[in-house]
Amino acid sequence: MTENLKKTRENIVFIGGKPFINYVTGVVMQFTTNNAVKVIIKSRGKFIGKAVDVAEIARRKFLADKNISVEDVKIGSEKFENKEGKSINVSTMEIILKRNP
Repeated sequence: MTENLKKTRENIVFIGGKPFINYVTGVVMQFTTNNAVKVIIKSRGKFIGKAVDVAEIARRKFLADKNISVEDVKIGSEKFENKEGKSINVSTMEIILKRNP
């Protein structure tokens, strides 16, 4: 694995069912401790709203002095099979935060 690919994977925060502050801390740590230039917040389905909140709280409250902005937002959907074997679509979203010079 190349160093660039490894760095990119390390800068991804996947949003799920853990407490909100865990994800905010993860984003903040990427920018402060790991000196990341970009952090990608990924979410699916019912966690999309939480991802938006994580991005905004991290950016506005915890990283206000770091000049972090939203570079891009990507939306899409993925097909899954539910427990009954039925094919369903689940919405997906990526929020890309970037450190500005």
